[in-house]
Amino acid sequence: MSEGGHFSDTGLLHAFLLDGAGNARNLEASEIGEASRGDGVLWLHVDISTQAGRDWIQHDSGLDPTVAEALLEEEIRPRSMQYETGVFAVMRGVNTNPQARAEDMVSVRLWLEKKRIISARKRRLMSIQDIRKELEGGKGPVDSGAFLCELTDRLVERIGEVVNDIEDELEETEARIQDSISTSLRGRFSDIRRRTARIRRYLAPQRAALDKLSRMQSDILSEKDCLALYEQTNMVTHYVEDLDLARERAMVAQEEILNIIAQDQNAKMYVLSIVAAVFLPLSFLTGLMGMNVAGLPGTVNAASFDVIVGIMVLVAALILAFLRYRKWL
Repeated sequence: MSEGGHFSDTGLLHAFLLDGAGNARNLEASEIGEASRGDGVLWLHVDISTQAGRDWIQHDSGLDPTVAEALLEEEIRPRSMQYETGVFAVMRGVNTNPQARAEDMVSVRLWLEKKRIISARKRRLMSIQDIRKELEGGKGPVDSGAFLCELTDRLVERIGEVVNDIEDELEETEARIQDSISTSLRGRFSDIRRRTARIRRYLAPQRAALDKLSRMQSDILSEKDCLALYEQTNMVTHYVEDLDLARERAMVAQEEILNIIAQDQNAKMYVLSIVAAVFLPLSFLTGLMGMNVAGLPGTVNAASFDVIVGIMVLVAALILAFLRYRKWL
């Protein structure tokens, strides 16, 4: 079933009833009310990019207005908070949608109760689709805590893949520094720095949110769930450190490129300076002897040209000898 389906008029994308054994039943809209009062864990996934989805969160979800407002925030950063009735969490995942850049991270907002899960998104998130497929295959999460752990594990796994891709690209680009110094190469390092900065912007608070979740004392999260969240916190910390290192390496590489370009320019300027030092006196002599005025010596002597050329060669030789003596050449 495609996202939306028979829930399109309510903003709900799908509804599943988890049976506690890894399976789930796909519910119709008319079955949601009865399922919320029965056994199992009800999972509702809402598209809050639509007005119908926002209205459902505000008026039909039964959530506390404070929680509903938090779920509908426009610009939201990863965080977590424990309420008397449940756990609120916001996570970010890399964007794997077609024609999208991975660092344009997608948010998922979560409200977890013992018997109900509400997830809300504005853009499609593949980690949610992964969980849905697992449930349809009978290998999904068994309760709210396991759902949170499975979702964050999927998010962290995809983040790790993108971080590894950035590191591979960085190594490849670094290897090309000595072979080709160009504007495009410098631009690639700038792009890597921008990508790492955009991902790190959300990873740092996501690390804090996961750490807070792993320390919560709640009947929603078991000790096993907290340990899993703690491990994911360590993984995110590792990725943050990798991004910091990648950004520093990109900066060092850009500085190295600038140094190589500066050295190349200095070498060229050095050659031009040597040429100027040799030819400046010679230009003076040719200019002096080329003046069209009366009284110039040698104008009636056939050997004068050879004498002037010999003097110029001697002057050039003396200048080169002087430069070598001073170790400037």
